[in-house]
Amino acid sequence: MNIVMALFPLIVLISMGYGFKRKKFLQPEFWANSEKLNYFVLFPVLLFNNLAGVQLNLGAIFQLLQAFFAVVLGVVSILWLLKRVYAIPVARFGVYVQSQIRFNTYIGLALMGTLYGTEGMQMFAMLIAVAIPVVNIFSVMAFSEGQRGRWYDTLFAIAKNPLILGCVVGVLFNLSGLHLFSGMQSLCNILAATSLPLGLLSVGAALQLDQLSKGLSRLTVNTFARLLIMPCLAFFASGSLGLTELQSIILVTFFALPTASASYILTRYFQGDSQLMAGVISLQTLCFIGSFPLLMWLLYSF
Repeated sequence: MNIVMALFPLIVLISMGYGFKRKKFLQPEFWANSEKLNYFVLFPVLLFNNLAGVQLNLGAIFQLLQAFFAVVLGVVSILWLLKRVYAIPVARFGVYVQSQIRFNTYIGLALMGTLYGTEGMQMFAMLIAVAIPVVNIFSVMAFSEGQRGRWYDTLFAIAKNPLILGCVVGVLFNLSGLHLFSGMQSLCNILAATSLPLGLLSVGAALQLDQLSKGLSRLTVNTFARLLIMPCLAFFASGSLGLTELQSIILVTFFALPTASASYILTRYFQGDSQLMAGVISLQTLCFIGSFPLLMWLLYSF
């Protein structure tokens, strides 16, 4: 399928979310409640659904995770070195780390299902089961200097992350050899189908375009690094480790995604530069629409 056509429903849903929020078509309480419902119920069911009843290729996942860790550890090490050299304030450094290693799960899974089918979506679900705790831990570490009291609370929250639990329960259910009865499977399918449209609307509602005029040079550098340099690093790591084309595409797509909307919440929690984080999230999400098709065309001649 043409990537532009695959992006079309995502663009429309994100635009609708932005328009609904700005025009106050829905009450402000709706967005907080819908995000809570999606985060704790619908999205974990979607992840469970993708992992519970498939044949797991653990060898392929292991190769994919090797490449993932190579990229993340390399980039985080470079960022920490830059922090020392340029004496980057903690409040801003946490933003830089999140802007490079966190990812928007809603956009990622929506793309996987449309472009790469069931196999791609399942492999991506396994990848994010590991990626979510890893990128959250590094994000917390970036903000942790001088705020030790919040470190343990945040790590405990990561351990209880419903997305991680959804993946773990799905894998364990798969390995158990059990099967859902038809009524429960239909219920899971309905709940899972609700998750991505609602999540993409929430992505649009979270955009803060008024922050794009503040610190434009920092926003541009972070966006360029995330949407172009990171996926190129993933592409070279895939080639070096001998990944298949599908594995390589999944890894590159993962690192080509804009950063997570939830990065703003973590930044505010640690009293970081939340205005800069809001601008990064918004600019990356907007630029992704153009950068992703270009990137896939250059790397894979889609």
